[in-house]
Amino acid sequence: MTEGVVTDNTAERRFEITLGPTRLGHARYVDKGGRRIFVHTEIDPEHEGQGYASTLVRAALDDARAHETLIVPLCPYVADWIERHPDYADLVDTDLLARMESRS
Repeated sequence: MTEGVVTDNTAERRFEITLGPTRLGHARYVDKGGRRIFVHTEIDPEHEGQGYASTLVRAALDDARAHETLIVPLCPYVADWIERHPDYADLVDTDLLARMESRS
């Protein structure tokens, strides 16, 4: 796999992964209350299964760490990714996540 380039498209509130001129996918977020809430991750179907989603999420979470921002992984892919990479679990605002989940 050729590694894509991840950028934060703040106008669209999403991290995007590109390979050359082609956008392969994105991870959409909402910033609220000093937290970054990840709501959806999507990779173009023809590029699925090639590791791009993992590269995308890792870069997005590295950005949160660099900015000392706690995250709330409402997106199932982001939540599962963190479960598989426990060294990123410290970024999760577990109290807020628990409160949000108890209301649904």
